[in-house]
Amino acid sequence: MIAAVDHVQLAAPAGSEDALRAYYVGVLGMAEIPKPPVLAARGGCWFRAGAVELHLGVEDNFRAARKAHPGLRVVGIEAYAELLAARGATVTWDGDLPGHRRFYSSDPAGNRLEFLEPVSTG
Repeated sequence: MIAAVDHVQLAAPAGSEDALRAYYVGVLGMAEIPKPPVLAARGGCWFRAGAVELHLGVEDNFRAARKAHPGLRVVGIEAYAELLAARGATVTWDGDLPGHRRFYSSDPAGNRLEFLEPVSTG
């Protein structure tokens, strides 16, 4: 039986690790976690915030997906969106998901990230 999501893998172009670190650590506030040495030799980087892990792996002939994305549940979405914007990230609000506030942002490789928070109903 599937019990949980262990991590989400996103792709990135070779040589983008410093820009990814600046975004995932400096903008989103995640922590970089070490990759096992055999995997570190392939490039890329891994990040964690609480129980959420995002792995960025190097892909030859990289092209960012237009629709595929992780959906990241946040607490205090308004303040988090303001923080991201203040740190230079693009924040695009989308009101099309009933019962949620959500916005999208993209990392330096063009990976789309969705941030959402359920709306309290009372």
